[in-house]
Amino acid sequence: MSADVHRTALVRSIEGFVHDVVSPIAPAMARGAGPSPKRIVEAAGEAGLAGLLTPIAYGGAGGSHRDFIEFIEAVARVDASSSVILDVHLSVGTEPLIVFGNDDQKSRYLPRLASGAWLAAFALTEPQGGSDAAALQVRATHDGGAYVLTGSKAFITSGGDADLYVVIARTGHGARGVTAFLVEASSPGVSSGPPLEKMGLRGSWTAELVLDGVRVPDENRLGDEGHGFTVAMSALDSGRVGISAQAVGIAQGAIDATLQHWRRRGGVPDDVDLSTLADMEARTAAARQLTRHAAALVDAGARVTLDASIAKLYSTDTCVAVAQAGVDLCAPESSADDHPAAVRFRDAKACQIYEGTNQIQRVVIARHLLRDRPAHRGIGSIGEGRRLPGGGRST
Repeated sequence: MSADVHRTALVRSIEGFVHDVVSPIAPAMARGAGPSPKRIVEAAGEAGLAGLLTPIAYGGAGGSHRDFIEFIEAVARVDASSSVILDVHLSVGTEPLIVFGNDDQKSRYLPRLASGAWLAAFALTEPQGGSDAAALQVRATHDGGAYVLTGSKAFITSGGDADLYVVIARTGHGARGVTAFLVEASSPGVSSGPPLEKMGLRGSWTAELVLDGVRVPDENRLGDEGHGFTVAMSALDSGRVGISAQAVGIAQGAIDATLQHWRRRGGVPDDVDLSTLADMEARTAAARQLTRHAAALVDAGARVTLDASIAKLYSTDTCVAVAQAGVDLCAPESSADDHPAAVRFRDAKACQIYEGTNQIQRVVIARHLLRDRPAHRGIGSIGEGRRLPGGGRST
């Protein structure tokens, strides 16, 4: 299949999925009354999109990160809850297995994840951990041919509905004493709390994951012991590109809601400052380009940490600002809980928090500036970073 034919087919698949699956459930998802996360991923599997980043050899579409961000943005433009479910499944839920998994692990799990039969989740955050990803308390103790995992994880997207968790646990001391594991939800000792009631993203389940003496066989250790921090940071770098795309989609949805609001009212009121609308569009367009640049770096196998942080920071700050402007421009009707602008505003805030808060993104960016670096950056910097094993996804 030529690249042009592939792109055309993908665009049609995405458009069909958004029209047939996402749009009808969006109002219910905004109320927290939509279908379960697993059903969303099953529907994506039926559309050939649940394995968008998974190699064809394992039942996936073999797509690029450019394909991935276009999919996430298109879904988020209509429903942010569905987009974060799919983003987590495709990126931090499945990509660590694609990048760091061995042949046996890939053969056992990737076909089920790519088909949508299984839902993947990522378990890093802990109740007392804050933004310090290395301050883990969940312990993994080696016992014979297995590791015994004990502790709890917090704020897990799709928690309680996922079939497979990528769990980051402590096996030693410091950042080098962290290891990644593939934990099946059906394993004895795995349980979840009820989904949290949230300000936004109400259709996405967020729950505590409890690991009570869970035995994970050695063959389900993901990567080498002590390399879990590398696995986690690689997942977050790529995941931040996905969150950037989600933020762009929410911002575009806020613009759509504003324009639709004015059309229903018969036109733009005379007292509206059109420069606000222009700024909304300009910032969203800039965020989209930053996200595309970061995705291109991932596809090139280059180091993406800095550019993912820049894209995530700018796109999510833009998302909140544009959504707030949409609420202002649609007032007073936007004070209603179910108004499309209000929904986007509530959904937008979480984007500044998960996959690393924006305060952390500023730390990442500032630290990079304080290190020796090339005098000029941009697309020409592709390939400067080191490649990772297992397919070239970057850290």
